[in-house]
Amino acid sequence: MFSAIARIFRTPDLRRKIGFTLAIIAVYRFGAHVPAPFVNFPNVQDCIDQTSGTDGLLSLVNLFSGGALLQLSIFALGVMPYITATIITQLLRVVIPHFETLYKEGQAGQAKLTQYTRYLTIALALLQSTTLVTVARTGQLFGTTGVASCNQLLVNDAWWAQLLMIITMTAGTGLIMWFAELVTERGIGNGMSLLIFTSIAATFPAAMGAILAARGFEVFLLVLAVGIIVVALVVYVEQSQRRIPVQYAKRMVGRRTYGGTNTYIPIKVNTAGVVPVIFASSLLYIPALIAQFNTPTDAAPAPWVQWISQYLTKGDHPLYMLIYFLLIIGFTYFYVAITFNPVEVADNMKKYGGFIPGIRAGRPTAEYLDYVLTRITLPGSIYLGLIALIPLIALATVQANQNFPFGGASILIIVGVGLETVKQIDAQLQQRHYEGLLR
Repeated sequence: MFSAIARIFRTPDLRRKIGFTLAIIAVYRFGAHVPAPFVNFPNVQDCIDQTSGTDGLLSLVNLFSGGALLQLSIFALGVMPYITATIITQLLRVVIPHFETLYKEGQAGQAKLTQYTRYLTIALALLQSTTLVTVARTGQLFGTTGVASCNQLLVNDAWWAQLLMIITMTAGTGLIMWFAELVTERGIGNGMSLLIFTSIAATFPAAMGAILAARGFEVFLLVLAVGIIVVALVVYVEQSQRRIPVQYAKRMVGRRTYGGTNTYIPIKVNTAGVVPVIFASSLLYIPALIAQFNTPTDAAPAPWVQWISQYLTKGDHPLYMLIYFLLIIGFTYFYVAITFNPVEVADNMKKYGGFIPGIRAGRPTAEYLDYVLTRITLPGSIYLGLIALIPLIALATVQANQNFPFGGASILIIVGVGLETVKQIDAQLQQRHYEGLLR
């Protein structure tokens, strides 16, 4: 492996691509620590040190921004607007026929969909930055705390100062999107995935340091051991797939023979990826947000507000965990049904003379694919739910912070992006040296 790494840096083209990627990542992490205009940076740091952060979706957004959200930096929104825009664009393919038509048009249609995603990203960044600045001005960014510095996060709350902050954060999101496209075009790997990887990996040292300081060396070693087991499990499941054999009949076109080959359709155990976890976290944050806006400052809150605050805002409550787990299972089936169309796959196979051995082409093939997909999605959804519950269980047992590193969306993204990037580097090495990174 070390000789393969040495070959990477002896290959000029590959060395240039990796160097360019690392330079973009360094600029991105630098921007995550540059405060936006009119932010009281000492008060923000003091508030972060004295509070345990936030719950729900805001914690997820802060994780994807590499901690830049709570620091109110110029890259505070991170990659979350782009992720949301991409998911919305995929869902709109089911609702709007024009989007599905563009998706089937090939490279030209994909370019048009990418342009729509960019526009939607800027619109969502504008909306989210407005919300973030408003919450920071009211002193509710870190929840209801007794820390005085959390109520004075801005040095100027005039309308023009807030407008400048909103424009700055929105421009930061546009710059991140440009960085990601540059990495995809001139670097190695998928740019947006690597920026997400960087943001999450940047929170690991602080999270592990907090566990070491709060719970001692024994608990730290236990968490590290659990982390290694979880990573190994995630790698195993993410690489697992059900291969459905497909045969193509021979056909004569002029004097040439086409077809007659054997291949397979790979169906992953975790076809939905990390999207169901994001959906479930977003949906569970809505009741907490409604309860927060209906909590009076000078009187006791209503009984339904108290019930939501007690059961649906704390991640260590069993009812919260159960609802979270069931939502992930439901969203997994929902997202798989959107992204994988058995009827379309069966029609494409029939068009090119392909068939599954023992299954007739056309509708029986679509029914068989749906049968296999439905049953393989069940263990995949349970796996996603259990991985997502690991940080909540850690919060309830060892009293770790909300950004427990080994679990949830963070570990799924870290492992998935890491595997994909290593595969790309391995493929480029095999093109030049006939030997890859891994044996």
